[in-house]
Amino acid sequence: MTITANSAVTFHYTLTDTNGVEIDSSAGQEPLSYLHGHGNIIPGLEKALEGKAAGDSLEVSIAPAEGYGEVVEEMIQEVPRSSFQGVEDIQPGMSFQAETNQGPVSVVVTAVTEETVTVDGNHPLAGKTLNFEVTVESVREATKDELEHGHIHGPSCSH
Repeated sequence: MTITANSAVTFHYTLTDTNGVEIDSSAGQEPLSYLHGHGNIIPGLEKALEGKAAGDSLEVSIAPAEGYGEVVEEMIQEVPRSSFQGVEDIQPGMSFQAETNQGPVSVVVTAVTEETVTVDGNHPLAGKTLNFEVTVESVREATKDELEHGHIHGPSCSH
């Protein structure tokens, strides 16, 4: 069976940046499972997996537009340090939830001064070209329940 819309797919992967530095990998862990065609993985990787079958391996480079998007400059903001009441030691790399008109957004502190804190609400991989090495482990038809819920059911699923 080949990967098409509504396929339940399981694969192992290694993700690296443009310098070959490993960002993430399923090596030594359970493979990643997803429901094809339901937006469970980034669009570029989903497109690259279309038509593949169990046992197939591929290497694919995904541009930001087909990955986590371009960096949106408006998502990087300098806010008054007073917005972080109750936090004594604010350091770059710290994560917080910011309340916006569109709901909560995860932000990462990128700079701190006496008066301000710069936060970035972009996904950490926004603006980056992503290089995947993938091996498809299995492909099957999704169950009715999986299709209704929009994701694969497995040992850690609460359905």
